[in-house]
Amino acid sequence: MSEDMNEEVSREDEEHAPSAEAPEAESVREGEEEAPSMEERIAALEAELARERREGKGDASDAQTLEAELAQELHKGKNDAPSIEILEAELGRVRHKRNYLKALKSTVFSLIIVAAAAVLVAMLVLPVLQITGASMTNTLQDRDIVVALRGTDFKTGDVVAFYYNNNILVKRVIANEGQWVNITEDGTVYVDNVALDEPYINDKALGDCNIQLPYQVPEGKVFVMGDHRSTSVDSRSTALGCISKEMFLGRILFRVWPLNALGPIG
Repeated sequence: MSEDMNEEVSREDEEHAPSAEAPEAESVREGEEEAPSMEERIAALEAELARERREGKGDASDAQTLEAELAQELHKGKNDAPSIEILEAELGRVRHKRNYLKALKSTVFSLIIVAAAAVLVAMLVLPVLQITGASMTNTLQDRDIVVALRGTDFKTGDVVAFYYNNNILVKRVIANEGQWVNITEDGTVYVDNVALDEPYINDKALGDCNIQLPYQVPEGKVFVMGDHRSTSVDSRSTALGCISKEMFLGRILFRVWPLNALGPIG
C-alpha cells in the first residue's frame, strides 16, 4: 500500500515539475530579431525613392505613376511582394537615370572645356589659316589649311605669315635686318654673297623687281619672297617692300588640309 502511494506521489511530482526545456526555447525566441514586415519594407523603399527624387534626380510624374500602380495593386487584393518588386525596380530606374544624367553633364562640361581651350590655343598660340592665291606654289596650294606658331624670330627659309592691308599674306624669309640681298637675272638669290640652296623653287625668275640691287635689309625688317618667283609680289617690289617685325603673325608649321598633303611645312 505504501509503495503505491509513493509511486503516485512521484508521478504527481513529475507532472508538476517545471520543464527544463521550456525556458531554453523561450530564450531562443527572445534572442531572435524579428524580420521587417512587408509593410515596413514597402515604407522603407518608398522613403528611399522619395529621397532620391528630392535630390532632383526624378520628377513628379514618376511619383504619381508609382503611387497609382501601388493603389491599383492593393485595390485588387494582391499581396505585398509585387509592391516591393515595383518599388525596387522603380528605385533602380531612378538611380540609373541619376547616374546617366551625371555622366552626361560631366561629358558635356568636359567637351565645352576642351573646345574653349582649343579656341584659346588657336587664337593665342597656334592660329589656323587658309591659303589663298598661288604665290607660294608648289610649297602651298590655294585653299590649303595650315597651322602657324606665333613669333617674330625667323631664319632664312622659314615660311611665315604676316599682316598687310587687313589681309594675311604668306611668304618665305630670305634675309633679316642688316643682311645684303642680291638676285641675278636667272633668279638665283644671294644673301651676303652666298647663293641660297632653294629646293622648293621650281621656276627661278627675277620677277617683279624694282628695288636697287644689291639691297640691304633695313633695321627691324625682314626680306620675304614667294616661292612662285615669276608671279609673286614681295619684297623685290616697292609695292610691298620689307616687312616690319611687329606685322608678323608667326611661322607656318604644319599643313592639316588636304589630308593627302598632311605634314610639316619646310
